[in-house]
Amino acid sequence: MAFESLSEKLNAAFNKLRGKGRLKEADIKEAMREVRMALLEADVGYKVVRDFVNTVSERSIGANVLESLTPAQMVIKIVNEELCALMGTANAKIAIASKPPTIVMLIGLQGSGKTTNGAKLAAYMRKHNGKNPLLVACDIYRPAAILQLQTVGKQLQIPVFEKGAINPVEIAKAAVQHAIKNGNDLVFLDTAGRLHIDDELIDELKKIKAAVNPAEILLVLDAMTGQDAVNAATAFNESIGIDGILLTKLDGDARGGAALSVRAVTGKPIKFAGIGEKLDQIEPFHPDRMASRILGMGDVLTLIEKAEQAFDEKKAQELTEKLLKNKFTLSDYYEQLIQLKSMGNLNDIAGMLPGVDAKALAGASVDSDILLKTEAIILSMTPHERDNPSVLNSSRKKRIAAGSGTAVVDINRMLKQFEAMQVMTKQISKGKIPAMLGGKGKRGIFGKA
Repeated sequence: MAFESLSEKLNAAFNKLRGKGRLKEADIKEAMREVRMALLEADVGYKVVRDFVNTVSERSIGANVLESLTPAQMVIKIVNEELCALMGTANAKIAIASKPPTIVMLIGLQGSGKTTNGAKLAAYMRKHNGKNPLLVACDIYRPAAILQLQTVGKQLQIPVFEKGAINPVEIAKAAVQHAIKNGNDLVFLDTAGRLHIDDELIDELKKIKAAVNPAEILLVLDAMTGQDAVNAATAFNESIGIDGILLTKLDGDARGGAALSVRAVTGKPIKFAGIGEKLDQIEPFHPDRMASRILGMGDVLTLIEKAEQAFDEKKAQELTEKLLKNKFTLSDYYEQLIQLKSMGNLNDIAGMLPGVDAKALAGASVDSDILLKTEAIILSMTPHERDNPSVLNSSRKKRIAAGSGTAVVDINRMLKQFEAMQVMTKQISKGKIPAMLGGKGKRGIFGKA
């Protein structure tokens, strides 16, 4: 996650406060000094940092905090609230025109991920908002820009409108007429970018804006460019006027300052975030959830939403019935792995769990390689073996190992894990809560139960 380093530094500062029964003004000033350094190192703008730290300091030094029984928690609560305010408080949605089609003009510098993430957003709006999108190739300058849009459009099964290298303004106007005729209620204009903002680019964007009157001008920014992204946002907003921001590469090894600075500088909200290279890895930007993740509090709501999207309700009901009857098989085990994988990167999922150190979990028990190995082993079994693992003798295991590219020891390890799962489901079927899920007496998956 882009804020991993920032999250570690902030939590280190707060841990010092947690060790004190009562806080003095000097304690808060010391903590705020560390918060200031952490934010500056994350490439958050100096003025934004200064105003943020001053606000948090003023609120934290108040009598209600210093006299609180848990003053450290009060300070963290204040920081959380101010982080939310800094990033926009609530998720801002794309403006939908009262009369279709809704035209969304995507603008941004070259290399920001405009073409791919614009297509991702179109697919998201189709899936979650029932829209019928059209992608429009208005970038006639970058080599293969049209081909790139056609490629991602084909992968996502979204139509692409293009008219070659003619005037982009004429392409945009023709695309709107095409959308009206063909029932496309959402039009995404993939406009040209430059390595740097220049008068020629701004002039072209202004002409497209005047010609089609977009309901939404969405600026695509690369989170990994830090303050350069904020400077670009300021320039585009002053020249064209933007309605919101799509922040890309938020999963990368970036310092994350753009997400914390851009709204404070431009007054425009981050509406969506690209969180990976896959074409479904885009999500609405929720400032409160992001603040919670930065402070190590997890993001349970997003985790629940991912689970709801990934898990088939009918299959979940069938699995529940099997659990109650204690008939959980290797085939069921395999189906759960597939659905778990569809939720995305396991380390990202771990980071959404409150109090869980995703790094530590990745090194300890969440291993994508193990899941791939388990999948290969199960797929190398016959249906009879999956439903009756007790028949797996030495010769069968050798055959499965050869077929899955694994060793017999890997198969034995997987079977032990499955047997443990069967014991747990048996306890659940009898109404007992296993220790690993919070029962008494043993350590759970994430520490002492």
